[in-house]
Amino acid sequence: MSRSMFRQSILHALMCVVSVFFVIPHATQAGEKKLKPATLSKAYQTECAACHLAYPPAMLPGQSWDNIMKGLSKHYGTDASIDDVDAFKEISQWLQDHAGTYKKPALFPPPDDRISKTYWFVKEHRKIASDVWLRDSIKSPSNCAACHTKADQFDYRERNIRIPD
Repeated sequence: MSRSMFRQSILHALMCVVSVFFVIPHATQAGEKKLKPATLSKAYQTECAACHLAYPPAMLPGQSWDNIMKGLSKHYGTDASIDDVDAFKEISQWLQDHAGTYKKPALFPPPDDRISKTYWFVKEHRKIASDVWLRDSIKSPSNCAACHTKADQFDYRERNIRIPD
């Protein structure tokens, strides 16, 4: 082996080691977006969490949040209109600022703009039997807090899952 080929091999091996210890871990961390946004919208907590769990905006793409905000007069069968124009603007902007950062498939609007119909949600919950969703203590896939005990804190880690009877 020539001296230049040997150097090239050593350099290549060194680059692989550097990648394993420095580049790959940081790339993984960058891709693991947290569900809890850096800032919380008081208007979102007041207006949205008054009726249901304040879902993390990262779970849906911006287009879905835009559709939801524009359709509040018929929000999944309920009139959830926000009369306060400033609150509406704050919520809309905050949702856009933090939208679609959780999983790559969240970049694409799911059917009916429902979190429970996103690719990643269906994949994560694929082993849940259909009768479990119908339990009185759960009622539907949109009731995250029924099983995710810290969902109100934007914490959906497996260690905090308790499936009720």
